[in-house]
Amino acid sequence: MKNQSELRALLRSIDHRGYPAYKGLRGSYDFGDYLLHIDHVQGDPFAAPSAVSVSVSAARAAFPPAYLSPAHRKTALEDFLVRLFGKETEKYSKKARGSGKSGLISVSRPGQEVIPRSACSIDSAGNVTFRMEIGFPANGRTINAGEMDKILFDFLPSCVRNALFNRSVDRKALKAAVDLADDQDYIRKELDKRGLCAFVADKAVLPRASGVSDLPMKGAVPFSSPESMRTEMDLPHAGRISGMGIRRGITLIAGGGYHGKSTLLHALERGVYNHIAGDGREYVITDRSAMKIRAEDGRSIACDDISLFISNLPGGKDTVRFSSENASGSTSQAASVVEAAEAGARLLLIDEDTSATNFMVRDSLMQRVIAPDKEPITPFIDRARLLFEKHGISTILALGSSGAWFIPADCILQMDEYRPVDITQRAKEAAQEEMAGSLRGRGTPDLTDAGPSLPSSNLSPRRVPLPDRTFAADRIKTRTLGRDGFSIDRSTVDLRYVEQIVDPEQSAALAQCLLYAGRHLMDGKRTVREIADILEDLMSEKGPGAAAEGSYTRTGLALPRREEICAMLSRFRGLRIR
Repeated sequence: MKNQSELRALLRSIDHRGYPAYKGLRGSYDFGDYLLHIDHVQGDPFAAPSAVSVSVSAARAAFPPAYLSPAHRKTALEDFLVRLFGKETEKYSKKARGSGKSGLISVSRPGQEVIPRSACSIDSAGNVTFRMEIGFPANGRTINAGEMDKILFDFLPSCVRNALFNRSVDRKALKAAVDLADDQDYIRKELDKRGLCAFVADKAVLPRASGVSDLPMKGAVPFSSPESMRTEMDLPHAGRISGMGIRRGITLIAGGGYHGKSTLLHALERGVYNHIAGDGREYVITDRSAMKIRAEDGRSIACDDISLFISNLPGGKDTVRFSSENASGSTSQAASVVEAAEAGARLLLIDEDTSATNFMVRDSLMQRVIAPDKEPITPFIDRARLLFEKHGISTILALGSSGAWFIPADCILQMDEYRPVDITQRAKEAAQEEMAGSLRGRGTPDLTDAGPSLPSSNLSPRRVPLPDRTFAADRIKTRTLGRDGFSIDRSTVDLRYVEQIVDPEQSAALAQCLLYAGRHLMDGKRTVREIADILEDLMSEKGPGAAAEGSYTRTGLALPRREEICAMLSRFRGLRIR
């Protein structure tokens, strides 16, 4: 392996030459405290930046072995280093001059969530690898070795020294991050033990600063649990905390507009991830498998069994193997529920604001006027109870328009100026009075009826994707569209309404998952769930970059959940089911 002196000499030898001469720098170099790897060199200064990584041995990095396992601790350590390295690069990015992307030092920029990323990986022995992109400097399309020298021998060594060695980092802050991860993991495990699907700590700050900022809102009303739902936990590090425990079953979040229904639901939606200290949602913890469900007009559906909710369509269209290139609101939401069950979700999160009204509920007057044989939709209200009792799938629903839900609900919360009030008893008494009054006298259906029986096979699908010739090509172009999805070849996978994708790097990882699945897993034998399980296991064991094939591990990938992998596969318009 060459050393840094040899790299410097090589760099000087290509000064003022054409940009392609930079490719001669590819390889690994010993910088003493760390190894520098130039993994990929961009074609010209205006192209995507070059891929560079550094590796630090466990002996030199010297992070405490106790921080390397279990997985939540290692993820907290990696996340801490990514954030710290990013702050260090802010001092130097674009300080080296030149054309195009010259001087750019690009690293992952995590949001409020703590997610495993390909930017930083630490193996079981404690060896650290950090990945980034650097714009190699040029004047026009001519190499500027002097500016490149600054990056490799001044800027980058400073970032590495200050961010990737235990002796340099704020060890108190690092310990606090790891301790917080311990506490969050403890709460997750307690959910199952206590029969809870979510926990929201007292004093949590749920509102966000704005529609484009995920930072906590200043001056927001801190969360306070209703006494009837307050539960206490003794955390390993933070000690005793209290908060609202939401039991498994059907929970309604009711209340007037602008009182915080959707805000609470959104916090629960993000509670599948750990959050950094100071976010306000550190101790908002939701069942890991929870899925946000909504209507998605126009989405594609491939052979979903939606007969649980929709049957007897005009024209005799099959709803046991239902497919559509342009689904309606109700059929798309029905498909999403079935696909969530396929992915293993134990909790559905639904906001009436983004739901198809005719899918959610059908009022008594409409039932009287429209004959049952003319209405193909069995609304979700008639299935929610059986989903829980027969399949263990709970529901948390934010709504403000239909009291019909008071009957099947186990718990009813009213949000009053961002504070939850348990109104279960009062709401159920009011519903019983309503049923005993004039509506029942007019012969309306009994709202205590759970609806048509639930065929047990409907939530045990075995959708088996067929091989797709798209993936036979040697080179397939992909492009990430932020959190909204990605394009692969000429097809766009629309993920705008898969609302628990919280980072563009997760979308990028999902694109690589689809490529990997198409090339290796879609064989006409494995189910969608089996494919997702394989991908999840692969990335959990080897990191988010494991699904991205190539000569080096790229940066810019963040770990998606199995639930999002299934959602992505289901929205791939090229999906063909056996």
